[in-house]
Amino acid sequence: MPEQAKLSVAELDLMVYDFDGVMTDNRVLVLEDGREAIFAHRGDGFGTELIRQKGLAQLILTTEKNPVVRKRAEKLKLEIIHSCENKERALRDFCKEKGYELARVFFIGNDLNDFDALKIVGYPAAPSDAHPRVLEIARFITNAQGGYGVVREIADRLVD
Repeated sequence: MPEQAKLSVAELDLMVYDFDGVMTDNRVLVLEDGREAIFAHRGDGFGTELIRQKGLAQLILTTEKNPVVRKRAEKLKLEIIHSCENKERALRDFCKEKGYELARVFFIGNDLNDFDALKIVGYPAAPSDAHPRVLEIARFITNAQGGYGVVREIADRLVD
């Protein structure tokens, strides 16, 4: 996303976030008992609140199965589809069920498991450290790397 790039809220119905590599830096902390933990950017949490205040629906769409993702979604009061094997199909089904037009969906993903879903939305986006193939199709690229304020940056770029 170029420095001055803005995105109009009026153009969007839904903001969709991949989790690992977007809301996290793609690393996982594995404890000796096998439990996993992640680091999340507090600015992203505030970013989701700013986006909510602008009236946009939000969704986390992730292949991750770990319950930490659901806990984070609950804390942020976001809808979530997790343990998702086919993000494109899940996003199509979700939008059909909710009445959202794919052309009015902003989806930010970072890796190849996001690729097909990114291709079907009107506003495909990626953090600056995303996979090269994802960066090639992204209409918006954040300055922030995954896990370091990506959602907050998007919130700051939204205009009414």
